[in-house]
Amino acid sequence: MPRFSVVIPCFNAEATIAETIESLLAQTEQDWEALIIDDGSSDDTRLIAASMAGIDLRFRLMKNEGVGPSAARNMALTEADGEIIAFLDADDTWHPEKLARLDAFFEEETADACFGRIVYSDGRTAGTLSGPYEGTLTLAPLLSDNPVGTMSNMAIRLEAFLASGGFNTEITHNGDLEWLVRLIGDGAKVVGIDDVLVTYRSSAGGLSSDLGAMKAGRLQALVSAARYGIHSSARSEATHLRLLASRALRAGAPGLRALRLGLSGCATSPRGWFSNPVHGTCVLSSALIASVLPRPLRNALFAR
Repeated sequence: MPRFSVVIPCFNAEATIAETIESLLAQTEQDWEALIIDDGSSDDTRLIAASMAGIDLRFRLMKNEGVGPSAARNMALTEADGEIIAFLDADDTWHPEKLARLDAFFEEETADACFGRIVYSDGRTAGTLSGPYEGTLTLAPLLSDNPVGTMSNMAIRLEAFLASGGFNTEITHNGDLEWLVRLIGDGAKVVGIDDVLVTYRSSAGGLSSDLGAMKAGRLQALVSAARYGIHSSARSEATHLRLLASRALRAGAPGLRALRLGLSGCATSPRGWFSNPVHGTCVLSSALIASVLPRPLRNALFAR
């Protein structure tokens, strides 16, 4: 049994999958298997992945029917052999010491799952850094600014993942948030690590750039949270809108989108929007500036 099962769902990722796999091959901890699940790509994603895997028996190339990342990730429920499941999206990369850091964490701690910090990038240059999260994650901060950020930042013991029942395959966007709500609501201990372990690629065509669909997926996560007696407050919604505005800027969304999100967040709860005064002021002022700039200059300044 390998220490890690690395789950890599991919769909039309020919531009990024090679860099993602390279970051896995460069890990200082090499006790892993990788499940690369092609979710019906129409480009050369599968060909590139097969070429890079070569004769390395740690790789298993699998196919899904193009029904979304949740179903692809759920293949780990039946196919993974590792003690720990670590997710890696096909447009993100890991820092070389990530698996070694996780190995030490799970050896020393009794937590069911963990996550680290993230560097946001446009694929060329590193941008902002997510803040550290200390202690055990609860539903309130998860619903406000979701410190996990991306599934590429999530690792969980196999037995805990099996107990969770996996992802809701009816949710395409924010299915990871809904799964985290159920995971934590059912009592799993999810802990933050103060180490930068993942580079998250922001792109205009990325899954997380579809802000409308993300909002719909979030509503389903809120329904799940309500079953545990947790209801999102105006302050949490404003914090979440700040997160969406920041993502809209990084993804190179149309100029007014981030500003609308910013104004909506401030109107919903000024205290929530400025709960981090520096970040709130920076995002709102950036959204205002971006709304009047031509697209090339806007993207040069904010997209990453």
